[in-house]
Amino acid sequence: MNTPNPQPKPAWRKSSYSSGGGNCVEVMAFDADTVAVRDSKTPAQAPLRFSSTAFTTFLQVLNSHTDLDS
Repeated sequence: MNTPNPQPKPAWRKSSYSSGGGNCVEVMAFDADTVAVRDSKTPAQAPLRFSSTAFTTFLQVLNSHTDLDS
């Protein structure tokens, strides 16, 4: 009898653009089709959830604006 492999628990990770001063945005691949986003200062609050497609589009738009780094 084969037992299914347990799925790893999704993990939150800090955005690479978050500052070190506690103002952090955390993201997690909630499932194959959903990305969750939360404020690290309020982890108990419900995260925002976006479709993977919408989140990818959002990141592409942000990355296309080079003046955001200043």
